[in-house]
Amino acid sequence: MNAFKRIIPLFSYLFHPLFIPVLGTLYFFLLSEPYKSYTSFQVCLVLFQVSIITVCIPIAFFYLLRSLGKIDTIMVSELTQRKLPLLMQIILLSVLIQKGTSQDRIPELYFYFLGGIISAFLALLFLFLKIKASLHLLGMGSLLFFVIGLSIHNQINALNSIAAITCITGLVATSRLEMKAHNNKELTIGLLIGFLPQLLLWRLWL
Repeated sequence: MNAFKRIIPLFSYLFHPLFIPVLGTLYFFLLSEPYKSYTSFQVCLVLFQVSIITVCIPIAFFYLLRSLGKIDTIMVSELTQRKLPLLMQIILLSVLIQKGTSQDRIPELYFYFLGGIISAFLALLFLFLKIKASLHLLGMGSLLFFVIGLSIHNQINALNSIAAITCITGLVATSRLEMKAHNNKELTIGLLIGFLPQLLLWRLWL
């Protein structure tokens, strides 16, 4: 039991919301038939763009905010500390879908990231209602339903991936509870605002 309590917090770091867009992009290329028409250079270029915009820039922004005393940890536990990172995420994802994964180039990723923008906006709105939705569960919920959508869209059996992501989502939720970062209500809200935009956007690309 003690070993479990020591290990479970790792899931909060391994599946931090910053890494979820990159995971979604990887799943797109792994599970989609169209990836066969992309060259290795094109695949690496998309992954590079997504990594720079959704991981590297936010990390640099985090260290800037931390140096200014606006944020204490990368988990951004306080309500007031979450507004700027969420606003930055909305802006960066907007840039990504306009300049990188545009609708005419990669529609699946375009709608995946559009769903991410909607989810981040909803999380921002909840902050003004003094509700701290779990960003970890938001990310995992969006990833789960994106992968389900890919399996339907391409008629691919992705049951193993779906089962793995579902299990990991449960472990991440347990991790957040164990770290006392969220309660059940906040985890549920995060999960809902993560997967609902993805589900509603299915009709535009499936």
